[in-house]
Amino acid sequence: MSRPRFVVAGLGDTGVLTAIALRRLGDVVGISTKPGFVSGQELGLRLARPEAWVRDYRIAYDRFRGLDHVRVVHGSVCALDTDARTVRITCADGSTAEEPYDVLVIATGVANGFWRRPTVQDAAGVDADIDSAHQRIAAANSVVIVGGGAAASSSAAQVAERWPTKKVDLYFPGERALPHHHRRVWQRVEARLARLGVGVHPGFRAELPSGNDAHRLTDAPVTWSTGQPPVVADVVIWAIGRVEPNTAWLPGEMLDDRGFVAVQPSLRVVGHENVFAVGDVAATDPLRTSARNRGHALVARNVRSHLEGSSLRDYRPPKRRWGSVLGPQRDGLVVFAPTGQGVRVSAWASDVVLQRLITRQGIYGGVRRTGGKVPASFNL
Repeated sequence: MSRPRFVVAGLGDTGVLTAIALRRLGDVVGISTKPGFVSGQELGLRLARPEAWVRDYRIAYDRFRGLDHVRVVHGSVCALDTDARTVRITCADGSTAEEPYDVLVIATGVANGFWRRPTVQDAAGVDADIDSAHQRIAAANSVVIVGGGAAASSSAAQVAERWPTKKVDLYFPGERALPHHHRRVWQRVEARLARLGVGVHPGFRAELPSGNDAHRLTDAPVTWSTGQPPVVADVVIWAIGRVEPNTAWLPGEMLDDRGFVAVQPSLRVVGHENVFAVGDVAATDPLRTSARNRGHALVARNVRSHLEGSSLRDYRPPKRRWGSVLGPQRDGLVVFAPTGQGVRVSAWASDVVLQRLITRQGIYGGVRRTGGKVPASFNL
């Protein structure tokens, strides 16, 4: 009996883990708009210390041991035919291709700001995006960050730590930032921002810039619907969390009223027994938490159950966000539990234990220092 064929649409943070988890169950094809893994995590580190970010969050696919037998297609999924069980791809070279599947996993994620875009890029394009944002912030004397989530808080902290003489200010609409974390988390993060000299401004709701400006760094005055005078800075970072699901290629029947993929608790797409969705694109709960809570492992488990005809397990979302907020700083990393308790990890332990051992060896199943063998193709 032939091995089942899995297509994973999207090879970002969640898609890579899903492809690795599925590889033992059958033949896997992964589709990626980038030529290698480009994480959407740790915006602040990417802006302030790109050399450190690239080391851990931009990795060639052939360095992942777990992807050795996964065939990666560089391109963008443009259409889905559920009757024929095929996805159509516009490849990076402009050609088109079709990939058949027995099970499809949708992990195309979301677009967010200037750092998470679904455009097809080559390596030079990815390099240019990372470098241009860093250089622009490096040349600025004043930086304003607009937003109340982890991306905004980490950007403020990382920029202030990297360039202590810059004027850095964080503006957000609520009485506190990080509203989806435990209150203790914001108390500790706010104290850290104060020590770094960041100006913290609650109660400022920004009027969104026109056109595409919310998806790039700007220098125009920021105006507020809450009545405060406009604020001017050399660079404005818009980290407002206005995510847009990358689902234009999917039929409308698969989507909820916001464009996210409608899933059952098992992460199976509603009305399609052989299609699953995971990560930020999947409408699991209001915070779409399967991207950060081992959703990929549940998908692999449920795909196996689907093939065997046995019952599927349900995803149970956490009530609060947890994990690192500010990211790795020069004196280490603080990881927060759902209860709001924070555990500080030294810079050495963060690098050696968390990144090299737990993340690279444990979670990813091994990451080589340089590229490995080219995976063998299997029959179409």
